[in-house]
Amino acid sequence: MARVVVVGASRGLGRALIEGLRSDGHDVVGISRRRPDGFDVSEWIEADLTDPVAAANSIDQELVGGVDTLICNVGIWEGDAFTSDYVFTDQSDVEMLEMINANITGTILLSKRLIPRMIGRPRPRIFLTGSTSGLPRSGRPEVAFGASKSAINGIADALREGYRKDRLAVTVLHLGYLNTEDRLDVPRDIAAARGDGSLVPVHDVVDTVRSISNLSSSSSVREVVLTAIDDTRF
Repeated sequence: MARVVVVGASRGLGRALIEGLRSDGHDVVGISRRRPDGFDVSEWIEADLTDPVAAANSIDQELVGGVDTLICNVGIWEGDAFTSDYVFTDQSDVEMLEMINANITGTILLSKRLIPRMIGRPRPRIFLTGSTSGLPRSGRPEVAFGASKSAINGIADALREGYRKDRLAVTVLHLGYLNTEDRLDVPRDIAAARGDGSLVPVHDVVDTVRSISNLSSSSSVREVVLTAIDDTRF
């Protein structure tokens, strides 16, 4: 079984990834700003990626041993994002800077700290949570969020080339709108019905990660675009 680090693990997709991968028997380490109550995970590191240097250093110091898989599920957005109230020029400078620090700088620094722990493992893999907002002609107006998710593609490309000889596989998950209300204990069919085809159940993202993780060390999935069936943008 693999040793997996999941960043942004306290709720939503991150929590689903923790629950799903632990149920498969993997040794999973959760990382989030605060450890959630009532969540039975033995290894948890509290770190706030809006302060990326301090967070990366803290994670590096507290984490013990090697890592097979890093899932960088980082994706905060502007306060008015994905609402009809969003106006770029009205957004808080502080919020946008914190978001860019977490989504871009945090991802880079965390990768820098943890990749040395991954080299030499049988199947080292990194999953970076992107977004359909980071794809060309996404149809979304959120400037800072879209820019941060577009940057994920550049990070992934560079890591692939820099560590190709080490057989480090890097996958970007370009995700559309998710149903994060229904956790894995809700039957998939019920979760899929929420939103009438406009939302992707977290179950499908977890199974996508499982499938890619089970590939051989000779295979690399560069990117996955996973959208709701009724998302007319894609």
